[in-house]
Amino acid sequence: MSEADAIHETIILGSGPAGLTAAIYAARGRCCPILIRGSQPGGQLTTTTVIENFPGFPEGIDGPTLMEEMEKQARRFGTRFVEGEVTKVELGSRPFRIWVGDEIYSCLTLIICTGASPKMLGLPNEWELYGRGVSVCATCDAFFYKDKDVVVVGGGDTAVEEATFLARFARKVTVVHRRNTLRASPVLQKRALQNKHITFRWNTVVTAILGDKESGVQGVRLRDLISGEEKELSCDGVFVAIGHTSNTGLFREQLEIIDEGHGEGYIVTRNGTETSIPGVFAAGDVQDPYFRQAITAAGTGCMAAMQAERYIESLNEEKEGAE
Repeated sequence: MSEADAIHETIILGSGPAGLTAAIYAARGRCCPILIRGSQPGGQLTTTTVIENFPGFPEGIDGPTLMEEMEKQARRFGTRFVEGEVTKVELGSRPFRIWVGDEIYSCLTLIICTGASPKMLGLPNEWELYGRGVSVCATCDAFFYKDKDVVVVGGGDTAVEEATFLARFARKVTVVHRRNTLRASPVLQKRALQNKHITFRWNTVVTAILGDKESGVQGVRLRDLISGEEKELSCDGVFVAIGHTSNTGLFREQLEIIDEGHGEGYIVTRNGTETSIPGVFAAGDVQDPYFRQAITAAGTGCMAAMQAERYIESLNEEKEGAE
């Protein structure tokens, strides 16, 4: 019987810190989960140069290296990896069915760790400079900009929170916003507007990020939307804070999804990582619009694997009781 023909106890979608942690716990707790790696094996951390806030690495660790070590650990305990991207899921009945290309995989429990993707500016070199001065996470990277000048792009809660956090480290934070007022909550606005380290460029957009892979970010080119005038502003870092998109397209008609407000598009979880369908769990950034940290993703991956194991035990008890 092939992998695709079997009914597996647990299938995990995604190979970032949530998925790999879920795999480690599921493999140690039960027999050989299947992990489908997805379109970006290792998740967002594979584009991060140095992680300094993941416990256990006092000197920091490269994102790709951390993901490689977590994958080795999952493989050591018996996780089986499937290359490819899921194109369709059916969660209306058990076993759940997962399509990867022409193959169909079936399972009793499903752990969704498909993550979230940052919204970017659409500039030609922003991904080339990602991790080299371009960032989407102040909590992750603010320490690298101690006594330096940074730009934050955006005007909502996320942008204002990022700017306020960066102001603890940076010499100067410039918030670039396309409107003439912030969209952030009044409390956050007041905090940022009163911070002497934060300045604002209203009615302005970033049209170019200056720099290259070797030198990193050197500055930005700004365009005033009213006058049309363009100017260059020197800076050491650019933090894009215009939101994230949760990778939930496959599940929108089947699982409960947050439909408005902060967290729109993210999977709703209760009692840890339970979704609206018993036996389906969600962990990491796909259900977390607030923290989006490697360590919190890993923590929810652990929770999801443990809850999946308990769910399988309950199925076995029901089966034994019916015999």
